[in-house]
Amino acid sequence: MVDIILKAFNETVFMTFYSTIFSVILGFILAVILTISAEDGLRPNKIIYKVLDVIINILRSFPFIILMVFIIPLTRAIVGTSIGKEAAIVPLTFAAAPFVARIIESSLREVDKGVIEAAKSFGASDFQIIFKVMLKEAVPSIVSGLTLTIISIIGYSAMAGTVGGGGLGYLAVSYGYQRFQKDVMIVTVIILIIIVQALQMLGNYLYKKLNK
Repeated sequence: MVDIILKAFNETVFMTFYSTIFSVILGFILAVILTISAEDGLRPNKIIYKVLDVIINILRSFPFIILMVFIIPLTRAIVGTSIGKEAAIVPLTFAAAPFVARIIESSLREVDKGVIEAAKSFGASDFQIIFKVMLKEAVPSIVSGLTLTIISIIGYSAMAGTVGGGGLGYLAVSYGYQRFQKDVMIVTVIILIIIVQALQMLGNYLYKKLNK
């Protein structure tokens, strides 16, 4: 049983790690475009902002289970299957990326306008303003938001497990629920609590460290 629990734990870590990486990359790109094209951005563009704004809001409105089923054809096209830990990464990424985009966008737009204007007066390019000024100032806020995102991804991964995604969610359903092994269910819940607690503590520590 220990081997089964360790396997499920490793699958959850696998899904969470890669989903976080891909969702941060995708979310960051979207956030930068939103920030630049916003009405008060460096290069205002109503059309680009509105289109991305609507797409992100649509993706955020999908309950994860429905989103997972909805993009099964896309998951199969990318991974080759709709079942397993690799397949779960696709819907997990699409579920988390819009939240990451909003978190990073909000953090970037909270940067003091005076700092941005000062950078412009020194002849900084848009690229330099985004990456050397805004991003640098927004890092603590972004770290805090990403901590919440990773915790949400862990929750999503547990849901993915109930429909064949593997991980701790699958373990809890297949052993704890279907086979009436309450001890497995309890162990699964305890593991999830420990993971979430550890991540939140790490996130709080990094936030304080970066905010000094």
